[in-house]
Amino acid sequence: MTTMEPQRNTNATLVDLLDRVLDKGLVIHADLIVSVAGIPLIGVNLRAALAGMETMLKYGVMQAWDEKSRAWEREHRKKTLPPLLEGEEIALKMYGSYYYSKGIYAAWRPGYFYLTDKRLILHRQDFDEITFQIPLEEIKALIINKEEHFVKEKQKLVLYLLDQQDQVHRLSAVETNQLKGAIEQRIKDMGFSLEENPVLPELEDEQIAGSLMEEERVVHRGKKVWYLVPAEGIQQETWRPGHLYLTDKRLIWWYDFDKKMVFDVSIDRISNVISDIRKVSGLDSKKERVLDIVYGVNSTRKTASFAGKEIDEWAQVLNGVVSARSAEVLGPEMETCPQCGKRALIKELLEEGCGACGWISPVKRAEGIEVLT
Repeated sequence: MTTMEPQRNTNATLVDLLDRVLDKGLVIHADLIVSVAGIPLIGVNLRAALAGMETMLKYGVMQAWDEKSRAWEREHRKKTLPPLLEGEEIALKMYGSYYYSKGIYAAWRPGYFYLTDKRLILHRQDFDEITFQIPLEEIKALIINKEEHFVKEKQKLVLYLLDQQDQVHRLSAVETNQLKGAIEQRIKDMGFSLEENPVLPELEDEQIAGSLMEEERVVHRGKKVWYLVPAEGIQQETWRPGHLYLTDKRLIWWYDFDKKMVFDVSIDRISNVISDIRKVSGLDSKKERVLDIVYGVNSTRKTASFAGKEIDEWAQVLNGVVSARSAEVLGPEMETCPQCGKRALIKELLEEGCGACGWISPVKRAEGIEVLT
């Protein structure tokens, strides 16, 4: 019987040890007994083998697991690619998203864009589905436009793709300019051409037109107005960019990011319009001009807040609407309090103020006349 004596090699390194273990393998047989005060309490019988997978398989260890894992990986790798046509080759793969707006569900759907020699595809690997695809010869024009993100001062590039039926598709990618350039080059290589100097359609106006009532018309619109979206669930109230529209029936705010109508109130429900300057949390550290729209819903007074460069203009327009509605509903002798909306005689409001909230006419305030409430 040969006894193996331990040896010390001062030149051996940790790399040498790992190489030895992975190449030749290491088998550990150990029986351990844990005793306290001479009394055995815990017994451990340990049998372990440590080696590289190549060595393990060479000695017939873990073969079934290895075959099963390799089969799953081959099948999974097939699903990560979209189904291709015969002879179709992929020229570019890029992560991005497509704005899906069919039916009642509208949102950005993420996936991978695949540009082939025949099509542009957005494939969602987790669901193994093609969300968007278009033959390259069906692409009429490509336009890149900067859009406001839901975080102020942050913008994202959106690629607008116009097809031969003049339908508009919105795409976004990690490198939007690179995706656009690759599509243009591929179309050029195929012998087709894109429309020169295409014009981006006013999508907001087109989409909101589909949401208008019969014979309803837009009488005033704004370029960009921020709206304080109320808190919902775990989402806190947040300022978000969009477009404000006034029709002959309603006041509407259109959310750019989701391309949908978020705020909608009939103009006959608006009782007051208040404009002031205050610090707005979440927009900027500086003070902003804010417009508060007071309106009623089921005998409950609510307030919608808007901000932006056009707020003074909107305040003037909406005050005119409220005054016109008040004159129509209340008659020439009645008016509503600008602060609380309570109805009263015009003469009483101007000379005595509002008995409900204590509002004082600016003329009386300037004269320094005390009004009893």
